[in-house]
Amino acid sequence: MVDFLGRLFGPLSGLISGALDLFHSLGAPWWLSIVLLTVLVRALLFPLTLRQVKNMRAMQELRPEMEEIRARYKKDRRKQQEAMTELYRERRVNPLAGFLPILVQIPVFLTLYRVVRGHEEAFPSFASGGLLWFSDLTMPDPYFILPVLSASLLLVASEVSSKNVDPRQRRMMRFLPIAFTAFIARFPAGLFVYWVTSNAVTLVQNLIVYRLGPGKLLPPDPQKAQEPSAQEPAERPSSGGKDQAKPPQSAGPKKTRAKRRKKKKKR
Repeated sequence: MVDFLGRLFGPLSGLISGALDLFHSLGAPWWLSIVLLTVLVRALLFPLTLRQVKNMRAMQELRPEMEEIRARYKKDRRKQQEAMTELYRERRVNPLAGFLPILVQIPVFLTLYRVVRGHEEAFPSFASGGLLWFSDLTMPDPYFILPVLSASLLLVASEVSSKNVDPRQRRMMRFLPIAFTAFIARFPAGLFVYWVTSNAVTLVQNLIVYRLGPGKLLPPDPQKAQEPSAQEPAERPSSGGKDQAKPPQSAGPKKTRAKRRKKKKKR
């Protein structure tokens, strides 16, 4: 299956292989060549990352309306889902767009698998081009450190970018890295050099974009916060006329006292 997909993306295989050979010809060891290749691929995919950020920003703005829908249809999950779908359609928001950068990398990952297998035969030095405990790039990590590190980085990156998304989508974003890593845990270490580097780039991008860039959480609107206080004076006169002008008090007691004083003086 992987070989079939590798042949399907044949042109991409040629590009990745050429870039990998170029970095190695410049003096980089094979593991560092994979790291540089990963950085290049992620730079080309950066527009998709910006699209993901805009989608997450739109989801953030929809959060009050989404909470209102959940409260309105708390006991009817079907109507709740229909209302959510209608809200996404009206605002032109795709709740699954957050997975786009990950899904686009899957063809690159499968193509790199084919390239690694090809380099194993074409370049004898490739097998021993690893580092530390993963010295053989064509064999799986014997201690599973790279798979665990890869999944951990992707989970942290997902937490940074999914603070204001739907809880069900957030659970899916947490489950996807674990499931995908478990599926590829026995793949060659050279592939995990790519995946660990890619997830590290994702984490750095998310920290920059969602803390400092366009994905930063919006502060509450001060105008909206002042609206209730501004409306209070206008609402008070309409509350049953309680605050309307009170009728003048009778001056009867004062007049009667004055008459009594006059009578006493006459006497």
